[in-house]
Amino acid sequence: MNPSEKAKQGSKRFRYIKLCIFFSGLSVFAQLYLFQPMLPMAAEYFNVTVGDTSLLVSSSTIGMALGLLFFAFKADSYSRKKLMVFSLVASALLTIISAWIPSLSMLVAIGVLKGFVVSGVSAVALAYLTEEVFLAAVPAAISMYLSGNTIGGMSGRITATILAGEFGWRNAVLCIGIESLILGLVFWKFFPESKFFHPQKTDYHQKVKQMKNFLTNSYMLRLYFIAALLMGVFVSVYNYLTFRLEAKPFSLSHFIMAFIFLMYIFGVFGTMITGRLSKRLPMNTILKASIISMLCSVCLLLSENIYIVIFGLGLFTLSFFAAHTMASQMTALHAKQGKSSATSIYWLFYYFGSSILGSGTGYLLHSFSWNVFISVLIITVIVALLLATAGNTVQKEKKSF
Repeated sequence: MNPSEKAKQGSKRFRYIKLCIFFSGLSVFAQLYLFQPMLPMAAEYFNVTVGDTSLLVSSSTIGMALGLLFFAFKADSYSRKKLMVFSLVASALLTIISAWIPSLSMLVAIGVLKGFVVSGVSAVALAYLTEEVFLAAVPAAISMYLSGNTIGGMSGRITATILAGEFGWRNAVLCIGIESLILGLVFWKFFPESKFFHPQKTDYHQKVKQMKNFLTNSYMLRLYFIAALLMGVFVSVYNYLTFRLEAKPFSLSHFIMAFIFLMYIFGVFGTMITGRLSKRLPMNTILKASIISMLCSVCLLLSENIYIVIFGLGLFTLSFFAAHTMASQMTALHAKQGKSSATSIYWLFYYFGSSILGSGTGYLLHSFSWNVFISVLIITVIVALLLATAGNTVQKEKKSF
């Protein structure tokens, strides 16, 4: 088909794509980090350590990483829409089932399966947008998807915290599952079918070749490691900040801590700002500025003043989502061929970073102190910044268009 027929801003097709891709991000992230604000409750309920309860979050992200590895090979064998619908509906049903799972180990196992299933959305969403949306409108569409991720993460955490405090954590899980099922059904009804992609038999040799090219391309490899490191830091902060705020000198109540997750709204601003700035400034400049801002904000989390911590958390959230939006756009746009493979590898690194650092730093916090925990996160962000500044990335970036 003629590329000029791709969905343009203002068209009915583009509006449906934006709305439904937003709903998909909303559903995925509401489910993926559902247990994050309830980790202190889970630790008390199952009588386990901080690091052990973090497996409730890490299990889903490990499953997500494994699923993305699978879909890196198989995603192009399925209809984009059918794969995403299956992922959204099946994951919602698994979340609903989780409300009745009796043991921590079984919950962790369900989490791995749920992460694997829901990875079908992340595996093809960015590829779908770059295939079906007119080039000039791609940044706006990607920003809408990532905004859905952000708002889903925020609303899921706030809703889960409040419901868990009032009705118990199992009822909170049930409510999020039902909400996600409704979003999945709406997506099934309104999301447009692909016009510029048709399922094709998997050429494993070609896929391995594409993935090898991406994994040996220094430009792409830097983006992948940046995604892993920054996501690991982000999940670490949100996993364990509730433990910090429950303790002295803050001693915040469970209800008040729920609204700490309103900081996620700054993530929406981060994606919006990045979408606009990407039309005016080099992508790598925006990426580096976002990482520097993230570094400064992590340092503020060392404070024992609640207002400085809240400001730091807001800046931290905005900076992370700005950096993530930029890195994911750079990945999708740089890949001329094998876009689904390129973006799947990006998400693979992203969620492995979430799983490994997200749980590893929990054991670190349990063994040492908050200051040691934050110091390790600062070093991690510095490594990501060094990767962003390595090589002549700007020139390579221009060649990719």
